Amino acid sequence: MYIPRIQATDQQLNLRGLKTHLRVWGRADAPLLVLIHGWMDLGASFQFVVDHLQKDWRVVAPDMRGFGHTAWPVSDCGGVRNYWYIDYLADLDALLDEISPDQPVNLVGHSMGGNIVMMYAGIRPKRVRSVVNLEGFGMLDTPVEKVPSRYAAWLDQLKEPSQLRPYVNLGEVAKRLQKTNYRLSDDKAQFLAQHWATEIAPGHFKLLGDPAHRIPSPLPYRLADVQQVWSAIEVPVLHVEASETEAALWLSRAGEPVDFDEFRKRYECVKDWRFKLVEKAGHMLHHDQPQAVADLIESHVSP
Repeated sequence: MYIPRIQATDQQLNLRGLKTHLRVWGRADAPLLVLIHGWMDLGASFQFVVDHLQKDWRVVAPDMRGFGHTAWPVSDCGGVRNYWYIDYLADLDALLDEISPDQPVNLVGHSMGGNIVMMYAGIRPKRVRSVVNLEGFGMLDTPVEKVPSRYAAWLDQLKEPSQLRPYVNLGEVAKRLQKTNYRLSDDKAQFLAQHWATEIAPGHFKLLGDPAHRIPSPLPYRLADVQQVWSAIEVPVLHVEASETEAALWLSRAGEPVDFDEFRKRYECVKDWRFKLVEKAGHMLHHDQPQAVADLIESHVSP
């Protein structure tokens, strides 16, 4: 199994009434880095990047609500839970009030987390010192004709919410991670598996994520609104992509992959936007090329 070079500690905070788990590395008096993970991921996922940081940092990586060891929100009516994007922004705001109430922070986000830190930096520009966005592309603008079907799909999912399959041991969890990312080495897969799942009965491991996250959002994605927020960002933004990213297919519409050269034009509204490409990496670039990602983060956020 992968052996961390820098050991983490586990901490808990009550954020907005929700027990929130934090993965924390480094000295309490070191400069602060806040790392926000992607969908169906968790804070421990950044261990490989942290191990390649060359400077002393205080690194804080929360498990976002409903992921990892952070609690699931309770439905007021006892029904199916819902996760709203705006809650991630509010949770991040509450976290920064706790860990850095007086100083702006360096924010790094991957995928969903990249979108969160980009939005937060435009909403709270004085609370942010720098932004690194790892494969956080946003979504395609929702065509108006698709709005009714989005709401219908949401209603249907509420009636029959999906479940996450169980696994007989952590080795099977590791294989599942490698199925998603074929580049993931055996030792890293085994390390991640112990954080991704927990044993709830002999021979029965469950993933540490709320299956309600699979319910599609009914809300349309309005790029114009998002760009208005991005245009309010006052600090340099480093946008990092992987040379072999799978996102082009995920973002495809009608089977046509996204043209990323065209797609990047959406960032023209950001005052100080910088771009880097990480070679020989897919969407989980912080697993595939942690040294390259760590170097890019430090070169961007260092004074």
